[in-house]
Amino acid sequence: MRALLQRVKEARVEVAGAVVGQCGPGLVILVCAMQGDGVAEAEALAARIHKLRIFRDDAGKMNRALKDTGGGALVVSQFTLAAETRNGNRPGFSSAAPPDEGERLYLHFAERLRDLGVAVETGQFGAEMEVHLVNDGPVTIWLDTAG
Repeated sequence: MRALLQRVKEARVEVAGAVVGQCGPGLVILVCAMQGDGVAEAEALAARIHKLRIFRDDAGKMNRALKDTGGGALVVSQFTLAAETRNGNRPGFSSAAPPDEGERLYLHFAERLRDLGVAVETGQFGAEMEVHLVNDGPVTIWLDTAG
């Protein structure tokens, strides 16, 4: 699975003008299940993000994890993280998991974060979404369970 994390002061996702998910200080997590991914990858990614020390401590160093801050997460499905851009001018997305599997793993990932004690809200799988956020830092981190 792939994820793009953005440390935020606040964020929300809207579908057709209605807020479907939001969080205060914490992370926006854009997530994409790839071909061949399973529950193990979703759980490993959630555990990694839960412990990743990208929040400031009292000395201003990135030394605290989401689990330490009590921050929340806004998890948004993002199949375009699977973009293949080596050839031509139009990205391909064939390495992304099929939609039904992608949705299942996306929801499992969000549930696993909840199990770890994180307040999680989500976007709407497959919908045209608007994501609004106030990036903190900015801090943006790319994670991939394949490598």
